[in-house]
Amino acid sequence: MKKKDISVEVLVAAMHQSDKSLLDRMRIETDAIIGNQCDGDSIERFEWNGNNIIYLNFSERGVGLNRNNAMIRARGDICLLADEDIIYVKGYANKVRKAFSRFGNADVIIFNIYEKPVTRYVIKHATRVWWHNFLRYGAVRIAFRRESIVENGIYFNQNFGGGCQYQHGEDNIFLAECLSKGLKVYAVPVYIAMLTPGSTSTWRKGYTEKYFSDQGRLYRTIFKRWWKLISFQDAIRHQNLYKKNWLRVFWEMLDQKGN
Repeated sequence: MKKKDISVEVLVAAMHQSDKSLLDRMRIETDAIIGNQCDGDSIERFEWNGNNIIYLNFSERGVGLNRNNAMIRARGDICLLADEDIIYVKGYANKVRKAFSRFGNADVIIFNIYEKPVTRYVIKHATRVWWHNFLRYGAVRIAFRRESIVENGIYFNQNFGGGCQYQHGEDNIFLAECLSKGLKVYAVPVYIAMLTPGSTSTWRKGYTEKYFSDQGRLYRTIFKRWWKLISFQDAIRHQNLYKKNWLRVFWEMLDQKGN
């Protein structure tokens, strides 16, 4: 009897989708849940190219809430996190299955995505992800065994991310929670998707005072007693990226009065 393939399901955080064209644009080849934050409330279930699709149309805001809504309704063995500006490569599901087959003890695997210009960290060798390197990876590169996440009660922090009080970092907190619960996280040099050229964040406004204050709050949430030290090293290490005096960046990270 042929062994059943591990099922892969894509969980998409989207906004204001008025039709089903997103499925074509993203080149979805598997089951998927589209978390569509819009101005109405409904749930649509239908079959598309032989795959089971669910649209969660909710009049809510916040990417953490959006991802959680999809996660609690997911049924796939492996779940892929996605945003609406992601385009998957042909055969992405098999690439994901092979990675989880190679790393049989992995609970979470992080992949590469194509983008121009390259702004994200490029994985060149398969490696274990630990506390010293988990901050370099974002949500749309993450795949996880749903059972591992459910059994450990891991969700996205709904105070962080686009549309929330603190406008980034929900993916960092998610991975930190995985590590703190003892889950095994790997990064592999396998490309599964590309970022739509010219796409920009709806919420990101550049390296502003608000950005750095939110970054400080993120470090405070993850690292607790060490957050000021982490903020200091961030300001020093990334001063060329931020194009701002490192001391000013550091003080803006420490400024939590508005947060």
